[in-house]
Amino acid sequence: MKHALTALLLGVTMTAFGQASVAYYPFNSLITVSTNADRAFWADARMQTNTLFGSLSTTICPMVNVARKAQVNYYTGLGVRFNALNGIDDRDVLEGYSLHVGVRIKPLLFMPNLRVAFELAPYSRKDFKTGNLQSFLGFVYQFSKKP
Repeated sequence: MKHALTALLLGVTMTAFGQASVAYYPFNSLITVSTNADRAFWADARMQTNTLFGSLSTTICPMVNVARKAQVNYYTGLGVRFNALNGIDDRDVLEGYSLHVGVRIKPLLFMPNLRVAFELAPYSRKDFKTGNLQSFLGFVYQFSKKP
């Protein structure tokens, strides 16, 4: 069941790219690639950048825009975190789950594709015995389709 859910989320992420965005969260050493975050439903794939092979933890997050306005989008979604390297030494690939609540703001009217993202995400390990509250602050660039 866990593997089927992960495969489903990966499939949704790969097929939903129309207008992608790239985000960097410097305080968390995280880079993300998202589908069009201006749509009602979108997906986000996150990967740590502070390590080469120590941990390749990746989080897949299907998101829902709760409110969309001209300069700001409020969203929420669930995340599934996994690490493909865990399979090398017979550990479970699934690491945990998260609930994301965030906002993407367009601060500069003359650069509408540049956004600032802020997010809070309670995170729990897969056994739900431990967890923490993650916060993310970063920059997003939303690519546009050519006319």
